[in-house]
Amino acid sequence: MKVKIKKVKTLLEALPYIKKFAGEKVVIKYGGSAQTNKELRESFAIDVVMLTMVGIKVVIVHGGGKQITQLLEQLKIPTHFEDGIRVTTQESIRIVEMVLSGEINKGIVHNLNLHGAKAIGINGKDMNFMKGRSLKGFTGEVVSIDGEFLNRLTDDGLVPVIAPIAAGEEPGHPGYNINADIVASKVAGAIKAKRLLFLTDTPGVLDREGRLLSSLTPAQIVELKSRGILWGGMLPKIDSAVEALEKGVEKAHIIDGRVEHSILLELFTESGIGTEIKK
Repeated sequence: MKVKIKKVKTLLEALPYIKKFAGEKVVIKYGGSAQTNKELRESFAIDVVMLTMVGIKVVIVHGGGKQITQLLEQLKIPTHFEDGIRVTTQESIRIVEMVLSGEINKGIVHNLNLHGAKAIGINGKDMNFMKGRSLKGFTGEVVSIDGEFLNRLTDDGLVPVIAPIAAGEEPGHPGYNINADIVASKVAGAIKAKRLLFLTDTPGVLDREGRLLSSLTPAQIVELKSRGILWGGMLPKIDSAVEALEKGVEKAHIIDGRVEHSILLELFTESGIGTEIKK
């Protein structure tokens, strides 16, 4: 009986948050162990289905850097990074799109649909909904996103799963590879999402002593950066989160995707599990 009562209490704790988010839009940047570990893939799919079942409109953006690097190495195609971002060449852009759209995207969509979602895989070339321009070679930046196109999909009960390839400027252009964190932020702003979540392989944003910073504001982020407390590979995610807030997203969350059901724990519990970034 105690176990049953505990289950009911868990549901009651989630109820105010379920009411709060019903009909709202949530963008999830999907990556890290949550994307590659079998058990975590199952947990992720269940979380997404749960969100849709309670009326939340979900959009997913994924990366795939490790798989891209592995295939380029197998094909003996050189690859290098600048400031943590892959420099995509004309030789490698088609390989990048093949891995992102043809392999990873289809796998995510299949897994979600096996669990009862209505997921659909797309990249920026579909309906030209995301257009880009060159930063360096075929590594690009987002010029525009058709938020209404994505909203039509979610209004129809679909879960768009976006591979971060943007359409090029002219017919026949192979497109641009864009950092998935940046795409997730741009998408969240374009569709006026209530929440933006980044799934990572860390508990959240940590200081240099490894302590979790559970809540941050843009002003605090500027100060902590100036003091060297925020640093390293987390900075692009933090910057993307702040940009999303500037575009109207209410809160961004950087959470540990290695924790089963991390999405539900962050959205539907009072304390959450990661770092919340808000104005």
